[in-house]
Amino acid sequence: MAVNKTGNCTRTPIAGKRRTWKLKRTAPYWLPTYTHRVDDLSTQNPAQRAISVSELNRLARTLLEDGIARIWVEGEISNLSRPASGHVYFSLKDSAAQVRCAWFRQRQRGPTINLKNGDQVLVFGKVSLYEARGDYQMIVEQLQDAGDGELRRRFEALKQRLQAEGLFDTERKRDLPSLPACVGVITSPTGAAIRDIMSVLKRRFPAIPVIIYPTTVQGEAAAGQIAAAIAVAARRNECDVLIVARGGGSLEDLWPFNEEMVARAIAECPLPIVSGVGHEVDVTIADFVADLRAPTPSGAAEIVVPDQADWQRRLAAMSLRITMLGSRLLQDRQQAFDWLSRRLLQCSPAVQVARQRDWLKNLRQILAGAVRHDLSARARRLEKTRGRLLQCSPVLRLQRRAGTLQNLQGRLLAANKAQLGQLKNELGLAQRALASVSPLATLERGYAIVSAADSGAILTNAKQVKPGAAITARLATGTFEATVTSTSSENEHELPN
Repeated sequence: MAVNKTGNCTRTPIAGKRRTWKLKRTAPYWLPTYTHRVDDLSTQNPAQRAISVSELNRLARTLLEDGIARIWVEGEISNLSRPASGHVYFSLKDSAAQVRCAWFRQRQRGPTINLKNGDQVLVFGKVSLYEARGDYQMIVEQLQDAGDGELRRRFEALKQRLQAEGLFDTERKRDLPSLPACVGVITSPTGAAIRDIMSVLKRRFPAIPVIIYPTTVQGEAAAGQIAAAIAVAARRNECDVLIVARGGGSLEDLWPFNEEMVARAIAECPLPIVSGVGHEVDVTIADFVADLRAPTPSGAAEIVVPDQADWQRRLAAMSLRITMLGSRLLQDRQQAFDWLSRRLLQCSPAVQVARQRDWLKNLRQILAGAVRHDLSARARRLEKTRGRLLQCSPVLRLQRRAGTLQNLQGRLLAANKAQLGQLKNELGLAQRALASVSPLATLERGYAIVSAADSGAILTNAKQVKPGAAITARLATGTFEATVTSTSSENEHELPN
């Protein structure tokens, strides 16, 4: 994503992915909205369309980071953690939701020791995803106390009002001079910003004079002094370009550059103005009204003056080119008369008529060829369309469906026959197995089932009955009753074979 000098965002889609991007301005930040179309993979083999968990998390992280611009979020700190690495981890929550946040050591500016659970803060950063655990989180780049929330609301209100008036329009932006005769700087004469600017200007093009319009850049009186310095520079008209700059700081420190009087002074100034306020993540109203925004004061100095070494190389190249052009000029003049003579002959009416006749003949041939080619192309398209219509004919589709139905009916009948045969075989096996364990088969070999005549209990031991007791014996065919005459508990007789 790139930001032009009016604050508008442009985005280039990632190569190889079908994406359409649409940028929408919403206060208090820019949010790009987009649609991501994924090809239908339902007809592919599952093993072919499946991706790994790592690839899925990597895709989700890319979509989050590319789809949501850096934003401000307000909430309450909870689950605050400070490991030995120096990083700060916490959750930012409100009454309905929470999000994990990571504030890495290299991005921390200013003291963080006073942070504690329950603090209401404003954080600025980007939305991302920690691939190892699949955790959605916010990477914090800047953190402010929520007391700045009122200033930010005032910032957004003034920004929308000035934008509606057209102070941010691209049409009113002026181009910077390629080589200014003089550069004006509006900043504090004792701050680090002026030292950085002067160092860059001296390194890049020390011959360009610099005029400093001193002013305070922080405090209640700073906005009036900045606006007055811009008016003085415009009235004196000593410079070709102005730099309005100061070093980084909190939103409250940078607030003079968010005042309406400063914005209108920049808009009314006839000189082109470059805004170099704060660091790259700091954005002020002055940045939107200025003709060009630089990320830092040093960056503003880099923009307004060219590199002296580049100009020296260009001057040397131009000098060499002028010398070569001068030597060629005489040769060109010597050839001019011959060329003009030939041109007079070429411009004669007879030559022009003959040339036009040949040109018309060539055009006629080209036109005939184009017509033939167009007719051939139309015939091919017609034949292709006819073939597609035949393929989509209902008759063909009905024939294919009828064949499919007949095939399915045959398969159904065959499956029923096979299943019935299998069930019949299983029934025969079950019958044979049942017959093999049936007690009736044992009775057929001469054995009998003996039970007490009074109770019907099966007798398995001679001790269960006494002489004179009535018993019932069941044979393979029929039963009979008998009376016990004697008993014996020993196996005195061998079992029959």
